[in-house]
Amino acid sequence: MTTVNPARFTQHYFCSKLFGFMSSNTASALPLSPATKVNCYHCGDECQSIRLVMEEKTFCCEGCKMAYQILNTHNMCDYYTLDNKPGLNLKNRRDARAYAYLDDAEIQDKLLEFNDGNVARVTFYLPQMHCVSCIWLLEHLYKLDQGVSHSRVNFLKKTATIQYDPTQSSLRKLAALLASIGYPPEINLGDIENARPKATSRKLLYQIGLAGFAFGNVMLFSFPEYLGMDMESERWFANIFGWLSILLATPVLLYSAQDYLISAWNGIKNRHINIDVPLALGIIMLFGRSVYEILMHTGAGYMDSFAGLIFLLLTGKWFQQKTWHQLSFERDYKSYFPVAATVRQGDDETTVPVQRLVPGDIILVRSQEIIPADGILLKGKARIDYSFVTGEAEPVEVNSGDRIYAGGKQVAESIEISLTRRVSQSYLTQLWNNEAFKTEAKGEVTLLADRAGTYFTWLILGVGALSFAFWSLNGDMVTAVNAFTAIMIVACPCAIALSIPFTLGNVLRILGRNHFYLKNNQVVEAFAAINSVVFDKTGTITNVEQQEYIFRGAENLSYADKVAVRSLTRHSAHPLSRRLYQSLVEIPAEMPQNFREIPGEGIEGSVDGRFVRIGSAEFTGGEKGQSGVFVAIEGNVLGYFEVKSRYRGGLRNVLEYFRKLGKTWLLSGDKDREAETLKVFFPERNDMLFERTPQDKLDFVRELQAKGNKVMMLGDGLNDAGALRQSDLGIVIAENTNNFTPACDAILQADQFDKLPQMVELARRGVKIVQRSYMVAFVYNVIGLSYAVSGHLSPLIAAILMPLSSVTIVLFGMISGNLAAMKLLKK
Repeated sequence: MTTVNPARFTQHYFCSKLFGFMSSNTASALPLSPATKVNCYHCGDECQSIRLVMEEKTFCCEGCKMAYQILNTHNMCDYYTLDNKPGLNLKNRRDARAYAYLDDAEIQDKLLEFNDGNVARVTFYLPQMHCVSCIWLLEHLYKLDQGVSHSRVNFLKKTATIQYDPTQSSLRKLAALLASIGYPPEINLGDIENARPKATSRKLLYQIGLAGFAFGNVMLFSFPEYLGMDMESERWFANIFGWLSILLATPVLLYSAQDYLISAWNGIKNRHINIDVPLALGIIMLFGRSVYEILMHTGAGYMDSFAGLIFLLLTGKWFQQKTWHQLSFERDYKSYFPVAATVRQGDDETTVPVQRLVPGDIILVRSQEIIPADGILLKGKARIDYSFVTGEAEPVEVNSGDRIYAGGKQVAESIEISLTRRVSQSYLTQLWNNEAFKTEAKGEVTLLADRAGTYFTWLILGVGALSFAFWSLNGDMVTAVNAFTAIMIVACPCAIALSIPFTLGNVLRILGRNHFYLKNNQVVEAFAAINSVVFDKTGTITNVEQQEYIFRGAENLSYADKVAVRSLTRHSAHPLSRRLYQSLVEIPAEMPQNFREIPGEGIEGSVDGRFVRIGSAEFTGGEKGQSGVFVAIEGNVLGYFEVKSRYRGGLRNVLEYFRKLGKTWLLSGDKDREAETLKVFFPERNDMLFERTPQDKLDFVRELQAKGNKVMMLGDGLNDAGALRQSDLGIVIAENTNNFTPACDAILQADQFDKLPQMVELARRGVKIVQRSYMVAFVYNVIGLSYAVSGHLSPLIAAILMPLSSVTIVLFGMISGNLAAMKLLKK
């Protein structure tokens, strides 16, 4: 039989346009000779009865040919060079008309995460995604559809987030395009609202069920051998049970164990030896050896050990998925950012946690605040910065009655929004972890895990090969196979890989319960390296809710002046503005014109035809060097509000803890009027830096980092966003306000400030627990490999130990973390 291998690296000429192919590209359908085996150029499957030939390339169906034409038209045939079998068989592809329902406006409203008329964003679940070629193709969709600006793939979740221009493309067109190239999106409209992640895939449960069924029955077939039956005298009986064992074990190999085999094969094809390679070798060796013994009548085989191995491996995998689901579910759906929103109820304004917001609530969003949920603009001039969502920094003007999407930031006056959806914690977390905002450097334990994963597999293969060679050269082939199989199975670098996500993920969950919300696992790890801590003053170490304001001026403010002050401060999210606004509760607020907020300086706008400025002395034209919040109307400085600060409870203990880790500094945009008072907390005068602009704070953090320091910055997320982002670890202190910002790595609810040392210590202990887990894994592997090399460890015992070690590491990390939390965070 001859085999035709398509030349994947040949040059291709272009077709005229997508779905408009030239007559020269038509394919001829030829009957396939039974003596010739031809593989499809696109999917790699064998062409059965009919083959379609075009440009000297053979296709098994019209779907595969069309997929090739689409890629060829757009000069994307590099897709075929990345993998040996990148495409999927498209014989049963869905017709484009099947996605006609996506043209419905109501369905689009449910599916789209964002749509302002010029930019839309959707996430599709693509279960057919399976290799590096899939990732490459899906992240180059912009070449197939000019309306697509970019697409990003999450391979583990099998999702693709696509950003496109709705004037040039549509949901229906995108879905049809994905289906035409072999990735039909799986859309379940019933799961859109309040979607919850599944704890375990149904396929895994089926795999476990099949392996368990085979394990139990093969053990029954092996009872005669266990009871000492003479296999020679009862050969016919042994043959029947042997064949039945093969019959039961074959589906276990082809279905239950397929994920390990496919992963290993894909790794080898991509010239990467992953951890599944030795596992796959052990599985194949055990199955092959058993089949050989049964067919050649040299023994009873080890099909019971084989089925038991797969069953136990999958059971361990199920436990890991179940545990991880509990961690991620609590993080995404039960633990909310400790930020609040202002809800309008008639003329009253109340502050409520974001998780209590419901559709129909009318919320007030001030300048520089993040919009927590989708809604309709009711009142105000909206200029929304959607860089948090789309990456586009240019603010978008939204008219009254138009939709506003979660994740946008208002950069003008305050606006009123009627919510149409609940707050999606998982969506905000997804935006927060967008790589565009901050790239975290890997910590030491993560780097150690990466190195272990790189070298451990090669080490195991080497030890297994040497052991097999030693025993086979000594004439003991049975022990050689036993030792090799046991080594491939018992070795477990998975324990190292599992320690970080489960141990640090559990710490993440515990801290979230205590209103200290961290961005991801890397943030937990970052605490271990911090040796410099920088504090902002206003709103960070001071309790704004308890501050007092006394007006100092030649005359008291008139009623109209107070209206102007309250009207302007109502639209600012700065802590001083918020407190000043609340202190004038009996004064009505008007809608200002041309409101503007300049970070680090102040706010300005027109109220009742008068131009008003509120802020620093330099900004308003007041006396230089004087501290306070100055008020200037029509260019005349009326005076200033003297601020009497109240410092947060537990500040002294917080500073003492961080001084044990390294150096502490105070940065403030205020004058040094409070320097003497602050000496109690910062004894060294040089550690207190006043009159610092937002740029000065950013530069100071950079200077510390340039000297090799790992810097943690604590601020309010407004005037210090740049410094927070530049720091190695940025923490925002949230005091009943909506100051959630992508620039930070963590958000701490203000009333938990005094517990910050205990929570930081828990994070640091989490890293130590991971290090101890590595030691446990190391000891386990040394002992397990020692027994396996000597030939004293059976494959079945190895199969028990391998998942048991993973479960042990997971439980060790989580229980140790829970015990540390109970000790540190006890009331």
